[in-house]
Amino acid sequence: MDKEILGKDFFRRDARIVAKDLLGKVLVRNYNGNILKGKIVETEAYIGRIDKASHAYGGRKTNRTITLYSEAGTSYVYSIYGMYYCFNTITGEEGEAEGVLIRALEPLEGLDTISINRFKRPFKELSKKQVLNLTSGPGKLCIAFNIDKDINKASLFTEDIHICNGDNKEFEVVESKRIGIDYAEEAKDFLWRYYIKGNDFVSKK
Repeated sequence: MDKEILGKDFFRRDARIVAKDLLGKVLVRNYNGNILKGKIVETEAYIGRIDKASHAYGGRKTNRTITLYSEAGTSYVYSIYGMYYCFNTITGEEGEAEGVLIRALEPLEGLDTISINRFKRPFKELSKKQVLNLTSGPGKLCIAFNIDKDINKASLFTEDIHICNGDNKEFEVVESKRIGIDYAEEAKDFLWRYYIKGNDFVSKK
């Protein structure tokens, strides 16, 4: 049986707080009878009103960004480089355009499906390097967990996709600069990336 699903009040807080608190929680994806689970080990926070790295900075509203203004606990999925997807959850109050990017997972359950999605082969045939690369980045985890634009605007309180409490093991949180946002002027220096220290599945130490 799944652990308790995180409720709307969990997500209806400052993105930076949610981003840190999501570490150690478990993303659950259910599709075509496949149950996939991964521990969240790396996140990034984005806050539209003060953050030049946010798609919604300055109140920007487009077909792509309108989901950012949704209620907390809504998924926001967008494409990068025309070939990969990034999975986020909306946080804060509706209309505020805050969100958290899920950057990396530690695979827990459904390993064969995760492996086939990523590398077209079962888990037992993967090299150690491939195992560590299954979900160690936002595009990788979306491939592994079959997350695409069909999940954009979806509620994260459904059987198909949700986030649960984890095992509550203690860990140290590292705060660092976000990745790939050198264009964002002063915002590129915000320490809004959070990850579990020492976890092998973090995308970049």
